[in-house]
Amino acid sequence: MKPSRIAAAGSTLLLALTAACSAGSGTSDGGSTTGPRAAADTRLTVGLVAEPVSLDFTTKDGAAIPQALLDNVYETLVKVDQSGELKPALASAWQVSDDKKTYTFELVKGATFSNGTPFTAKDAAFSINRVKSDWTVSLKSAMDVVAEAKALSDSQLQVTLAKPSNNWLYKMSTRIGAMMTEQGVADLAAKPIGTGPYVFKEWRRGDSISFTANPDYWGSEPFFQDVMLKYFKDPSALNNALLTGTIDVIGTVQAPESLQQFEGNDKYEITEGTTNGEVLLSFNNGKAPMNDLKVRQAVRHAIDHQALLDTCWAGRGTLIGSMVPPTDPWYEDLTGLYPYDLEKAKALVQETGVASTALRLRLPSLPYATSCGQVVKSQLEQAGFRVDLDQLEFPAVWLSTVFTDADYDMSIVAHVEPRDLPAVFGNPDYYTRYDSKQLQADLAAADAGTPEEQVDLMKKAARELSQDAAGDFLFLLPNLMVADKGITGLPKNAITESFRLSDLSRG
Repeated sequence: MKPSRIAAAGSTLLLALTAACSAGSGTSDGGSTTGPRAAADTRLTVGLVAEPVSLDFTTKDGAAIPQALLDNVYETLVKVDQSGELKPALASAWQVSDDKKTYTFELVKGATFSNGTPFTAKDAAFSINRVKSDWTVSLKSAMDVVAEAKALSDSQLQVTLAKPSNNWLYKMSTRIGAMMTEQGVADLAAKPIGTGPYVFKEWRRGDSISFTANPDYWGSEPFFQDVMLKYFKDPSALNNALLTGTIDVIGTVQAPESLQQFEGNDKYEITEGTTNGEVLLSFNNGKAPMNDLKVRQAVRHAIDHQALLDTCWAGRGTLIGSMVPPTDPWYEDLTGLYPYDLEKAKALVQETGVASTALRLRLPSLPYATSCGQVVKSQLEQAGFRVDLDQLEFPAVWLSTVFTDADYDMSIVAHVEPRDLPAVFGNPDYYTRYDSKQLQADLAAADAGTPEEQVDLMKKAARELSQDAAGDFLFLLPNLMVADKGITGLPKNAITESFRLSDLSRG
């Protein structure tokens, strides 16, 4: 959000819903196997919708980049498991000082980058410091709290924060925590170099990204030796690719109503769970007419969320009421704050005079946005709004026009980055242009407080955000995947930024 893993666009976008994958059943140890395997069995093709605009997530937004590269090519010091808990990754262990400001990490032994250089604490310090100095995406702000990162030895890293932060270590499991080598950052857009289980092989723009297993990987050997992420603009083409054997996995179903063609067929297995992907009807809070609270309230009361979900996403998903998914510790069902009330919406439209102004609903060319945008337009027009809807090519045009230039009144995008409320609404320069000093103060206090205070203050912030109608939270995207029978390790819940290919295997 950048679109919070904006589904396909932003750093904190979910745009597209990148089915961010965590460890799934059966292969959380990396999916290693023993004995000979037929070559065909070790090849895998995953079908997805949102293609990256670049391979460099240090300068380009979009959830599709970390979806492809994080945990596959790049690794982090810590990672998040299916329960949302932090686990060791490139750091085998860590300690935190009593004042919660100094973190000392013990690094794993034997990790090397794909260019052959060993991974050391010097590389880790370089990676952290480079976020602060060279990254240009807004997500970099999560590293602002770091006062110093330095190598105590080849295997020991010390990071000192300027103040205690509950969020920092968790954010180190996201793209800002990607470990890089100083010798490998000259051409990040074309040649990503990391320590992960896979090595980048080829990007055929408009078609696919290919990886091959890293022969020198420090961890468990992945089952699949050659993996292709193949991109489709049309949901029907994506489904047909699985039906005809072109792909092995639909990484994120983009036409939920079509699942019936796979249900009851013993050739396929359907995975259904949840995600971090809040489908946000975003408002440009920085200018008229969306800087008027009553206009925003009119929009929220005009939308029948259950009818919208049933119509545009086949009823699959979760109504949430604010920018927090149920998998976060501070989730609270806030769907009752703005119940569907067409008469109230009509009265607010008349009171504000907004009917005389056409609202520009500018959508990314993503299936969920296109489908749900038509329903939003219809429901708003029933309340008396005038809505001009246009579709922008995603990611390039949408990112430039909406995300960067904020040339819009409303948009729809799925923010998929974990715990992205602060990124989407706590920064007044973000594309939502939301500037609440109270919210910013509550977010800062939550980050610095005790774990109990963090939960209470984040609940308070989520409620304030919803009450102020800073956006309309249409629904939470489900994790819907379909795969050939026998593919194991697919995550029930997609609650990280990455699609962890090394978790997958063939039974």
